[in-house]
Amino acid sequence: MASLHFEQEEQLFAAFYTSQIPLLRTLCEGLQKHIAELLGRGNGIAGVKVEGRVKDLDECLRKFSSKYRYALEEANQPYAIRDHLTDLIGLRVVCLYEDEIWKVAELIRPRFNVIEITDKIAKVEGTDDSFGYKGLHLDLAYRAEDVGLEPGFPLPAEQFELQVRTIIQDSWSVLDHQIKYKKSIPSPLKRRINVLAALFELADREFRQIRDETEAGLQSALDESALQDAPPDSRLATRDGHASSELNAFTFLKIVNHFFKDFAFEPDKVDGFVESIKSWSPNIGRSDFNSMVRHQIGTVKRYKQYFEERNEGLKFNPYTVIRHCLYLGDKETFKPALRRNAKEAFDAWLSQNPPQSKPGSEA
Repeated sequence: MASLHFEQEEQLFAAFYTSQIPLLRTLCEGLQKHIAELLGRGNGIAGVKVEGRVKDLDECLRKFSSKYRYALEEANQPYAIRDHLTDLIGLRVVCLYEDEIWKVAELIRPRFNVIEITDKIAKVEGTDDSFGYKGLHLDLAYRAEDVGLEPGFPLPAEQFELQVRTIIQDSWSVLDHQIKYKKSIPSPLKRRINVLAALFELADREFRQIRDETEAGLQSALDESALQDAPPDSRLATRDGHASSELNAFTFLKIVNHFFKDFAFEPDKVDGFVESIKSWSPNIGRSDFNSMVRHQIGTVKRYKQYFEERNEGLKFNPYTVIRHCLYLGDKETFKPALRRNAKEAFDAWLSQNPPQSKPGSEA
């Protein structure tokens, strides 16, 4: 029976909490796993992290006292502490970019009964020290089967709170909490903290814009190559109108899509491969790379045909072709491009099949 006697309700809640904490942790782990599965099904959101916790007993009591107790007692309304704690189980999804927050929410919402959504990004936008609280908070009801239990299994907490934040918002909230709420600090320091919060917010926006411009640049390189058959040694213009002589993911795609028109180069693999090339030859430029591939690809394609005819089931993909072109173009510099057995087999074939005098350039 609920009452207005805080010490009595405190004891009842502590007994409930102590008896249920093993199950609450199991439920938290089950919800965490369930949400991670929902977000990991080819949804196009990379790098999300799902965390979970059961609120500490003392923290529960402090929250009830600060948020509910005095209003209930003032209204002479009996209460049970557990009825007012909607975030006894709390989960957090940390994503990379701010525009992914609602994407995460839209993937999760249909799988639960939504009790309330609080958009703290819109609610506190523009206030002096809002950044640490930015994010989307969802109060969600769940079923026993959502966490791997039998339908109808009695749950000690039938709802949970889900927070969705960017990695920068999450980092700032941790730092901000440690600074501001451990002790009272003077106003000049608070102003400095707010300046720092603005820098974090700027970083959040910049990361998103860098992502957008990088993806646009990669797509531009793909589209340009698909729409024209200009020789790959033509100069690739950058966003500001100047030509780029650097070998990077954009210029790499411009070149290789000329030679391998039917192969879909994945941007994340391209970036890693270009970094490997630059680790072997730090000063290599776009024209150097293009020239090397253009002059050696005819010989390498002949070796590719020879290799595949004698090794059933083994194929040379475009990356392997490029590695052989680089090695053939400069064996000392690009020695790391091929494994030892691959180098030995290629060199043995070259001794019997020297490169053609006229460079090939067909894809």
